Amino acid sequence: MKETTYETFNRAKMYFDLGDPIEAARVLEPIAEAEPGSRSILELLGRAYFHSAQLNKAEDTFRRIIELDPCDSWAHIALARSLERQSRDDEAATYRRMHAAMSGGSLD
Repeated sequence: MKETTYETFNRAKMYFDLGDPIEAARVLEPIAEAEPGSRSILELLGRAYFHSAQLNKAEDTFRRIIELDPCDSWAHIALARSLERQSRDDEAATYRRMHAAMSGGSLD
């Protein structure tokens, strides 16, 4: 019997919660392609990429979330942190400022 998207997502979350972000990303990639507008899938996928140091993929995923919802302050700070880990501080500063503006002034 084929897993539902919900079951696949929960399996990926289990891997992530158990400290295996690489396996979580592997499980999430096909459902992220099938449901490109799902912010919950994209958020967990971006976190899995970030925590497994797949920073280019994390960056791309967080940019997709921002495209879906430009007011998602969490996605802005996640993108900023991904860029900072790639030593792209100047570029990250823009997203850090956007997050601060949306969250009441905090740069974190």
